[in-house]
Amino acid sequence: ELPVVRTRRLEIVDERGRVRSRINVESNGEVVLRMTGRSGDIRVKLGADEDGSGLLLLDETTAPGVHIMARRTATADRSRTTSVALHSGTRSQMLRP
Repeated sequence: ELPVVRTRRLEIVDERGRVRSRINVESNGEVVLRMTGRSGDIRVKLGADEDGSGLLLLDETTAPGVHIMARRTATADRSRTTSVALHSGTRSQMLRP
């Protein structure tokens, strides 16, 4: 049997000890992976829980560039959504299957 590493949070650091990537289980049960640039700003966020999943890609200004959400049923605080949002400056385009 292969060895297993178990933890509630895993951080990947660069050569200076700065956290560049983190995967953890949030207090609400959502599993989240965050990847950051050298400055510490989040550039990628991937999340998943029983209500669905989402991927957020941020540009050099940390504004959303691509936001993908997948959820088949509505929840009390979120509508039913399976969509891709593309952002460019002040323009956004929503794509739905």
